[in-house]
Amino acid sequence: MNELSVKNYLSEQLNFSPNDIQKLEIFKNELLSFNLKYNLISKKSEKDVWHRHILDSAQLINFIDFKSDLSLSDLGTGGGFPGIILAIFNKNSKFHVKLYEKSKIKCKFLSSIKQKISIEFSLYENDYQSHKIESSYIVCRAFKKLPKILEISREKASKPHKLIILKGKDTQEKIKSAFKGHNHKYRLINSITDKESKIIIAETVK
Repeated sequence: MNELSVKNYLSEQLNFSPNDIQKLEIFKNELLSFNLKYNLISKKSEKDVWHRHILDSAQLINFIDFKSDLSLSDLGTGGGFPGIILAIFNKNSKFHVKLYEKSKIKCKFLSSIKQKISIEFSLYENDYQSHKIESSYIVCRAFKKLPKILEISREKASKPHKLIILKGKDTQEKIKSAFKGHNHKYRLINSITDKESKIIIAETVK
């Protein structure tokens, strides 16, 4: 999708407001400006930020109940994907978005964005291993391999919680193998941005 198509999709299918779209535009411009000096996203994807990064992150909204008094943790958020996109969409002051990022440079960017577009989230400026992850949702995009994410879910996260993981071209057999021996039930959803990518929705079970 081109930029206009993505904006229309965000508005019509995912209920982003005009103000949300304006904030996304500012975020995108700041991201590209910062990326001139620092590596927030690949140079190759700079021309496709709306589709490759923003829409790819925004599609996760379909699997999160923002009306609940819960919280969400984005592990290894990097340049803010998907966490910043989800924080822009969130209108519930009782729904708490938490971003985990150990890179000081990326944290500097995320802090500047928080002030620039006036959005609410908590930023944890060190490795997730330094914290007990207390959230009802854990989201991951370009973070770590699936077995490691499941290990974090088992050992570092409060229970119960839902895992929402954007995965690339892993085969279903690899995904099935990764879940073997873990206390999760899961399903696979096709990504709307890449026909070869999947969204893994996994929940801890007793």
